[in-house]
Amino acid sequence: MDRASARALLGQLHGAGLLTAADRPRPWPAPVAGRPLTPSWGTQTVNAGRTPIPSVPYRALPLAALALAVVLAVEHIGPARFRMARITHLLSRATRRTVTCASTDQARRAVHAVRRVGLLTPGRVACLEESAAVALMLAVSRQRVTWCHGVAADPICLHAWVETDDQPVAEPESTHRYTALRTIPAQLTGDGQN
Repeated sequence: MDRASARALLGQLHGAGLLTAADRPRPWPAPVAGRPLTPSWGTQTVNAGRTPIPSVPYRALPLAALALAVVLAVEHIGPARFRMARITHLLSRATRRTVTCASTDQARRAVHAVRRVGLLTPGRVACLEESAAVALMLAVSRQRVTWCHGVAADPICLHAWVETDDQPVAEPESTHRYTALRTIPAQLTGDGQN
C-alpha cells in the first residue's frame, strides 16, 4: 500500500470512529466479557490426570456406547474443517426433542457411563466427544442437559462439558475457570443475547 492510500484509509477509519488519537498506546475494551482473570504466572496447576470412574449400572453402557459411536461417526465423516459444525448440528437436533431437564444424578451417571465406554474406545475420546455423547445419550430418553464449549485464559485452553442447573456435572473445580462461548440449547444472557 502506498503512502497516499494509507493516509486515506487512516482518515476513513478515524472518521468512522474506529480509530481514535492517543498520546500513548492503551488497551481497548474486551469484545466478550469473561470471568475475571488473575494471572498465574505459571504457578497455578490443573490436574491433568483422570480420577477413577465410579461404577455404573451395566444396563447404561450399551446406550453410552451407541451415543459415543454416533458422535465419533458424525465427527469423522466428512471434511475435518466441518467437524465442530457437524457435532453442534447433531446436538441442536437432538435437544429439540427433549421434554425435561435431567437431574444432576442422572447426568452424572450418564457422564460416568460414557467415560467408562470411552476407556475401551480406540482413538481419541476427550471432553468434546464425551460431553456430546452424554447430551445425546440423555436426549434419547428425552432429557436435556446444557452442552457447553468454552475457553479459559492463562494458558488459553478449550474445553467442553455438560451442565445441569448452571453447574458443571462430574467436572473438576478448574472447570469454573472456563467461559462458555457456545451452549446447546442456547442460553440467554442478562442482556437478552445468546
